[in-house]
Amino acid sequence: MTTITTRTVEYLADGLTMIGHLALPSGTDRRPAVLLGPEGTGLSDIERRRADTLAELGYVALAFDIHGGRYLGDPEEMLARCMPLLADPDRMRGIGHAALDVLRAEPRIDPDRIAAVGYGTGGAIALELGRDGVNLRAIATVNGLTTGRPDEAARIRCPVWAGVGSEDPIMPPAQRDAFTAEMQAAGVDWRLMVYGGALHAFHHPPVDHTVLPGVGYHPRHAQRAWHDVVDLLAECLPVAE
Repeated sequence: MTTITTRTVEYLADGLTMIGHLALPSGTDRRPAVLLGPEGTGLSDIERRRADTLAELGYVALAFDIHGGRYLGDPEEMLARCMPLLADPDRMRGIGHAALDVLRAEPRIDPDRIAAVGYGTGGAIALELGRDGVNLRAIATVNGLTTGRPDEAARIRCPVWAGVGSEDPIMPPAQRDAFTAEMQAAGVDWRLMVYGGALHAFHHPPVDHTVLPGVGYHPRHAQRAWHDVVDLLAECLPVAE
């Protein structure tokens, strides 16, 4: 582990002023970097702490914003923003590219060694960056097993890891099958981990507001999924290359 520094970064995307959280390990040397995307509710302290943990492991990490500095705890408000966004790959890519530009502008990063990790909507954005041909070393998506436009998955240039709860009604078996069929047809190096008994957003600790049906925390699988993501980074984006 290492000491870290953090700072807030503001940037424009999707017609909004986004407020991201940048975490850096100590030192002056260049490090691999991770772009970290939140669930549909938006950037919260959960993602900020994950970015901090990645920095403690030696990565430069940017937890990016998707709602212009807001956290959408009202499920109806969240769906009203996220559903049109998830239906528009170009908007998702715009949000992802804007955050990626901020990360690439950080002098501490090695611009050729970046991974994208996302949860829910953030995971869908990570996948769209891959489908847009961005040079990434790895993509991890939890609860965001979305499919893209025909043939664009062939532009993914790195391994893709996906995690989902077996009882997730938002990403049911048919959606999992469509996602894996897309990855397989495109020749992507992919893997899928199904966590038995887990619901949607199983990785996210309980919140003090109403959640959608089928959402629930599973502490054991949350820890396992995090370890799986860290293992992916260690494999594809080791701190010392």
